[in-house]
Amino acid sequence: MRTRTARRVGPAAAVAVALISVTSCSGAGTADLVAALRKIEKKTDGVSSAKVEGTIEMGDLMSMKQTGVVGWADGLSGSMQITYTGGSMAGVLKQGGGNGAMEARYYKDGYAVNMGDAFAAQTGGKHWISYRYADMAELAGASGEAMKQQMQSAAPNQGVRSLLASGDVEKVGEEDVRGVSTTHYSGTLDVAELTGKDSGLDDKQLAELKQQLNEAGISTEQVDIWVDKNDLLIKKTERAKMKTGEMNVTMYYSDYGTKVSAEKPPAADTATFTDVMKDLEKSVAQAG
Repeated sequence: MRTRTARRVGPAAAVAVALISVTSCSGAGTADLVAALRKIEKKTDGVSSAKVEGTIEMGDLMSMKQTGVVGWADGLSGSMQITYTGGSMAGVLKQGGGNGAMEARYYKDGYAVNMGDAFAAQTGGKHWISYRYADMAELAGASGEAMKQQMQSAAPNQGVRSLLASGDVEKVGEEDVRGVSTTHYSGTLDVAELTGKDSGLDDKQLAELKQQLNEAGISTEQVDIWVDKNDLLIKKTERAKMKTGEMNVTMYYSDYGTKVSAEKPPAADTATFTDVMKDLEKSVAQAG
């Protein structure tokens, strides 16, 4: 694992400093950095929920804003208010009579979205559509994997584990984020070189991380986190190339330990993603 230092100067200068100051750290330095990240991971896992605000861009597929509350004690759970601002997803929603704004509720194995009255008019009065991550990957291909990646990236502990597994992480320095004093850590993941050595991750955690990145078509990913004095994430960014294009994620976290509510919508008001896809295939076949 390597460490790099960068003074708090302008962005261009900071990049230059980082590039010319790469050094191989001593075993003690590596151990200290891993220990700090493990402490952050343990603290984040312990509080298990937070308010989230962020933006996500995934190539031509979508760009979106989201706010809400998520928990990660047993997989991802919670609810978000989402607004699609661009990409093919926004176009599809507008064609269906929507305005791009919706509520999403997350569960361990999938999530549900309130698509609004326009969707209900086409599905026998059902406003919600439910997705299983496994079904999305199988039926929607690269776009399904991209959506799965987007959902799983919401939890802050994912960013910490990514840095632990990277083998190439730096403590950039002290920075203010929305008025909060934080420590900035940065690292680059190379999926082909991910290893549990010196990372503190167990085999299961490492395998899950590799699978998530591979399925999304990510070979390398830049991850940055900003952590406050209580060892809790205040901000996280992720940058990578996916099957669907460039991925740019920025998340802000606050109010750790807040209550999480993710009640499943009534079955009578919910259509499944698999059924919607099958109906779409039938419509296309009949039209052909």
